[in-house]
Amino acid sequence: MTETVRVRFAPSPTGFLHIGGVRTALFNWLYARHVGGTFLLRVEDTDASRSTEDSIKEILEAMAWLGLDWDEGPYRQTERQDTYNAHIQTLLDNGHAYRCYCTPERVEQLRKDLQAEGKNPKYDGLCRNRDDQPDAPHVIRLKAPLEGATVFDDLLRGKVSWDNRELDDFILQRTDGSPTYNFVVVVDDADMNITHVIRGDDHLSNTPKQVLIFDALGLERPKFAHISMILGSDKTRLSKRHGATSTLAYRDMGYLRDAVVNYLARLGWSHGDQEIFTREELIRFFSMDNITTSAAVFNPEKLLWVNEQTIQSTPDETLAQLVAPFLVSENILPENHGWTQEAITRAMPSLKQRGKTLIEIAHAGAFYFKEEIEYDEKAVAKFLTAEAKPLLEAVVSGLEAMAEPLESEALEALFKKTVEDAGLKLGKLAQPVRVALTGGTASPGIYDVVLLLGKDKSLKRLRHAVGLIAG
Repeated sequence: MTETVRVRFAPSPTGFLHIGGVRTALFNWLYARHVGGTFLLRVEDTDASRSTEDSIKEILEAMAWLGLDWDEGPYRQTERQDTYNAHIQTLLDNGHAYRCYCTPERVEQLRKDLQAEGKNPKYDGLCRNRDDQPDAPHVIRLKAPLEGATVFDDLLRGKVSWDNRELDDFILQRTDGSPTYNFVVVVDDADMNITHVIRGDDHLSNTPKQVLIFDALGLERPKFAHISMILGSDKTRLSKRHGATSTLAYRDMGYLRDAVVNYLARLGWSHGDQEIFTREELIRFFSMDNITTSAAVFNPEKLLWVNEQTIQSTPDETLAQLVAPFLVSENILPENHGWTQEAITRAMPSLKQRGKTLIEIAHAGAFYFKEEIEYDEKAVAKFLTAEAKPLLEAVVSGLEAMAEPLESEALEALFKKTVEDAGLKLGKLAQPVRVALTGGTASPGIYDVVLLLGKDKSLKRLRHAVGLIAG
């Protein structure tokens, strides 16, 4: 019978959902969707001093925005204490764990002494073979093998071997009864029937410890796959100095979720030379075989390019829905603006080539959405001149006589006749009209601007511009 793949994403809610964490979630999600498996979300909140409800809310919001839907969960470790206690008792009963009564002060002094001698600062096993079990403060430690090696197979890295002399009798349960990370991860993965653990290679050093716990509990090990870390352009671990690292920050900066997913999928995975994928293609093509173990370098410029490509391939109606909130947040339209979705959509064909983010598109369309445009003083001084006044007046007259709906060919004929009559080149007319209609010198094609604004609004702005010109 074919094994049903079960994978999980297990973030710690101690801050925002980091881009590196999202890439891990994405690889798990893609693998589950590719093979028809199950994707679980588990919140590892046993670190009570650092875990927050706000962080959990932010993680769930980021996952939902990216469309990384989970099939089970979210499970929370803080709700599973009885399960952890039962497995601790199992290890005590089968002799694979023991109570350690050493004080924190003794353990710390031992660590310092060993470091001073240039040795591995590990616990010396003083309580390992104690027969008495006094009612005194204690931790629970794993009775780790003292020699040999802990070996496991990594789907990406092959056979990994860890010298057991480098490991110590590490703590499974603290004095206050709270379980440690490596212990609860094993219990959860076993209890939730996780078949594949796909995670960052910063967890590679945890794996031998977890393997020992699986074996001590008599539980089947999952398959491990440790993906490369994401580095900044200077080849150091990705951090804020390399740009935004919070997932939702990219949403707020006007990135499309499909662009973020597309870019992160390509950080450490490839499918030939293809750069841009639909979500369906990512699911269809994703394979462990094409994941690289070399570190991936995060490139903000490449992400921006992917976002630009995604914007251009997004249907106009969908793009309008995505741009609409930014028209309000960027103070281009008031909250209760009354613009219909259809009216916003009408601007998208002209605007989608003029912005790499949704925010840039919103600002590129400000001339269309705002009732009163703001004039760039330098543009007014340069283009709304006495020389331009008769040209603008000629356009006003021609536009007044033009039948509706306006057509691009008729506008082009009007503009050409105007400059030919004046013995000028088209630029001498196009820029003054552009400033008159948009307030600045950058916009979609001038005919597109007139068509977007319509006859009445175009005439109103042209007349106003003529009135600004002295003489």
